[in-house]
Amino acid sequence: MIELRGPGGHSPVHATRSRTRWLLPALVAVAWLALGGFSGPFAGKLSEVSVNDSTAFLPSSAEATEVAERVRAFGDGQGLPAVVVAERASGLTPADRDWLAGRELPGEASPVIPSRQDDQAAQLVVVVDRADPAGAVDGIRSALASPPDGLTVLVTGPAAQVADLKEAFGGIDGLLLLVAGAVVAVILVLVYRSPLLPLVVLLSGVFALGLASLAVYLLADGGVLDLNGQSQGILFILVFGAATDYALLLVSRFREELRDTEDRYLAVKAAWRATVEPIAASAGTVVLGVLCLLFSDLNSNKGLGPVAAIGIGAAFLASVTFLPAVLALLGRAAFWPRRPAHGSPHPEASGRWARVARLVATRPRATWVVTTLVLLVGVAFVPQLRASGTAQSDVFLTDVDSVAGQEVLSRHFPGGSGSPAVVLADAGQARAVERAARVEGVSEVRPAGEAEGLVRLDVVLTDPADSEAAVGTVERLRDAVRAVPGADAKVGGPTATQLDTQNTSERDRLVIIPIVLVVIFLVLALLLRSLLAPLLLIATVVLSFAATMGVSALVFNGLLDFPGADPVVPLFGFVFLVALGIDYNIFLMTRVREEAVSLGTREGVLRGLTVTGGVITSAGVVLAATFSALAVLPILFLAQIAFIVAFGVLLDTFLVRSLLVPALAVDVGRRIWWPSRLGRGKD
Repeated sequence: MIELRGPGGHSPVHATRSRTRWLLPALVAVAWLALGGFSGPFAGKLSEVSVNDSTAFLPSSAEATEVAERVRAFGDGQGLPAVVVAERASGLTPADRDWLAGRELPGEASPVIPSRQDDQAAQLVVVVDRADPAGAVDGIRSALASPPDGLTVLVTGPAAQVADLKEAFGGIDGLLLLVAGAVVAVILVLVYRSPLLPLVVLLSGVFALGLASLAVYLLADGGVLDLNGQSQGILFILVFGAATDYALLLVSRFREELRDTEDRYLAVKAAWRATVEPIAASAGTVVLGVLCLLFSDLNSNKGLGPVAAIGIGAAFLASVTFLPAVLALLGRAAFWPRRPAHGSPHPEASGRWARVARLVATRPRATWVVTTLVLLVGVAFVPQLRASGTAQSDVFLTDVDSVAGQEVLSRHFPGGSGSPAVVLADAGQARAVERAARVEGVSEVRPAGEAEGLVRLDVVLTDPADSEAAVGTVERLRDAVRAVPGADAKVGGPTATQLDTQNTSERDRLVIIPIVLVVIFLVLALLLRSLLAPLLLIATVVLSFAATMGVSALVFNGLLDFPGADPVVPLFGFVFLVALGIDYNIFLMTRVREEAVSLGTREGVLRGLTVTGGVITSAGVVLAATFSALAVLPILFLAQIAFIVAFGVLLDTFLVRSLLVPALAVDVGRRIWWPSRLGRGKD
């Protein structure tokens, strides 16, 4: 058969194939552009389906939830109190009282209540619709915006805290994305020394965020999952960080293949095949890790699990479809002006990571022993971590009206005014329960009606309703009223909700952490075809997490003088750090296993460390930087999560994955792959 050839020496079939090879990547890129244009606006709409009322996050089994349900029989179960407090240092005037009483406020307002301690303040309680407390509080504040000269008027209470939280989270849509995007862009420019490639990687993250936002919006709007401001912020950061990490791994392998392969399409294909398994394993590990939050009793935690999983899934899809398609279209031009030439030497072979590999090879046991001792120093400070809970007013890192108003209220009234604990008991034992309710920390017990055979008592606490002192009072109150025979007394209200949330968070921590460890072990065992390697990898990540929490305790208590931490902070820190920390071990050890097949375990470890060192370090820096962006939102919880994850990821990147894990692998040798055949090969 005679094969026809064209002027360039290529057959017509070959020429046609060359012209059409760009078609599939182009179609994939165009499809993502269309999807991004449709889904992108939903990132700005998530606040519309976000709920920040803490009472909505408790399980139905919680005592405070049961009281909230049963109190509807008294006609006000759907309300949330906002407390208006007015203060004049020289004493309130009749005109001040008349002005307060004459305001038209959205909601059911009580009469003006003067302070019994002095004549310098007055308060009134406005019960607003729980469906939109932030909007109602905005209306109250607008109505009180022009008080008489010298009169300070503030709105506090549970409804005002919800409104201030909503305002604090208002920066998620704009400021958080701007900061995270800018940080990632700067790091990518420094890594690639290219103006084009960072734009491609950022575009991949933007498309992933749009897809995740669309899915979360539809599910939250349909009532399938719960979304709050904290979950929303973590979603944005997690998608950007994960998409960039996966991109770094793929792009690094693509650049490596371009030095060995002249054809850009073959280079993309080889890079995709080499990285899709570790990227999929990484994404799957994080997805399964965060989905363990579904075992939580707190609805807010349950909501974060699928929200974060959707975000990781979207980042994975964008990274293994859109990104390789664009790389195939751009080829070496993506790295301009430092294009990797075919046949050029691999810079990893003689760079800093080659020197690190030689250090590990020379003294592996000393390296992992010293590294472990350094981590144990951090672990020693774990007992100093205060994570039993904080006052709701302490969640704000900036001055807000609800906190300032609570301070004014506490100066002139019992701290729990306007937000009483609610006791429900059998009506036949009303007197006995009322007597029992007068425990230490209670200022006043007020009968508030009977319905359906139940009596309601409103118990005003001495301390602010959201304080830890008030939580202690509610614990004593519950013990006292439960001891009344035949009363079947239960205690609810804002402080009881806070107490039940803290207790549930502590329960979640004990249940979820072991589940996460088991899930990650199973994933690693399947990926690495080994039982020993997963145990060692999990042990190193847990050690790193414990060291991170110890250092965090020093920073939070000493440097930043935080009032404490919510019990959910260590749980979230564990889930994200263990899942994300295992990511980098997956990236390293899958490459080590690939190299060990032909080179042996010792040389495979050193080769894997050398070629992945730069990209994994860059990925760790990017993820730490993106999580640090959470600190721009003035919320204590997010600031603490930002530090814990950022510091922990850097510790994993520079110490655990660079020194501890490879040194252990070299020291253990081929036995690390036990019981697979590779474990019976050569060291």
